[in-house]
Amino acid sequence: MKGPQNLETNRLSTNTMSNSTSIDEEHVCKLILYMDIPSINVRVWDVAILIPNLIFMMYLVTKFSRARLKLRAANSPIFFTFYCLVLFNVFTSILRCLISMTLNFSNLAADSINITLWILVKCFFLATEMSVVVFALAFGHMESRSSIRYVLITTSFISLAYSASQGALEIFMPDSIFRINSKDLNLFGHGGIVFWLISSVIFTTLYLLILVLPQTRLREKLALPVNRSFYVYVSLLAQLNGIGSIGCAFLLLKITEGLCIVDVTTFLYFTLFTPLVYITFLSSFFSVSQSSIMFSYKAQNDDRVEDDTVSLPHQPSFSSLKTDSDYIYQTDNIYNNTRFSVSDRQIANPLYNASLQSPDSITGYSMDEQTIDIEEQKK
Repeated sequence: MKGPQNLETNRLSTNTMSNSTSIDEEHVCKLILYMDIPSINVRVWDVAILIPNLIFMMYLVTKFSRARLKLRAANSPIFFTFYCLVLFNVFTSILRCLISMTLNFSNLAADSINITLWILVKCFFLATEMSVVVFALAFGHMESRSSIRYVLITTSFISLAYSASQGALEIFMPDSIFRINSKDLNLFGHGGIVFWLISSVIFTTLYLLILVLPQTRLREKLALPVNRSFYVYVSLLAQLNGIGSIGCAFLLLKITEGLCIVDVTTFLYFTLFTPLVYITFLSSFFSVSQSSIMFSYKAQNDDRVEDDTVSLPHQPSFSSLKTDSDYIYQTDNIYNNTRFSVSDRQIANPLYNASLQSPDSITGYSMDEQTIDIEEQKK
């Protein structure tokens, strides 16, 4: 009898220690994570994340035909990759919410499925997050389909390793803060507060380093992005991870308000990250006129480039894109910088007038006729 009594005492002691580090289940910031809507028996948390993703998906559907035509005309693998990542992420996020709504959380299997779905979505989001930064920083001048595939594979493996560690912690070392004893289930805890804090600090540091790169000497050696929108994107993610780090630190210090902070950052990440990628890297591309897409390069018959290599739409700012008329004026400025006046260059360069005429108007053009006209003008 002494052995079972000691076992029971140890179990009670463990439960007491676990409860001492947990948060009251009725706390509003914990309640919202598992509270059901009575009429439909689905979680408020899932509905809150589903609605913004559905709205964004509807927007993408309405713009799909135009986006497909623009991507086909531009023939840019990098923009096609961005667009596929955006579609895939919003689809998986919606799918996770819908599956979670159908689960019955009164059994352990449903609890495990829900956590697995969260980890998969986080894995896809993280792979996209890293891929976007690599594309922006490392491929400033040229892009190739093989390089894009290499980046996607590499970031996917890194994200998979991160998510596997997160999943192992969720299964074997669930955080008591996300434990609901009344329902005998564990909420998704992002691998626990300690793991969450460490990863948030790492990502915050990386994004801050990217922000200060243009202020260092490395700007002379690296082809850094010049688009202001990219640095706004990095700044927002740095702030989001930084605020999440503060929330995790509060929870480690047993300040319950830290859970409210991490709830807000989690909601913002899983609802606004994908639209943020779209706005930063795709919205301007889809909005500009076709003649202004000077970075969408197609190989001509006499171009000696590899079949899978095209120019990367990375460095030029969308606000600096030029139309055909801009290049005409630029050509005229070149002449203005010389010693020739307008009348002089018409005389000195007989091809100048011909270049300003339409193809139909210069039919039958000959150098002899133009020479006679020049001599008459001199007289």
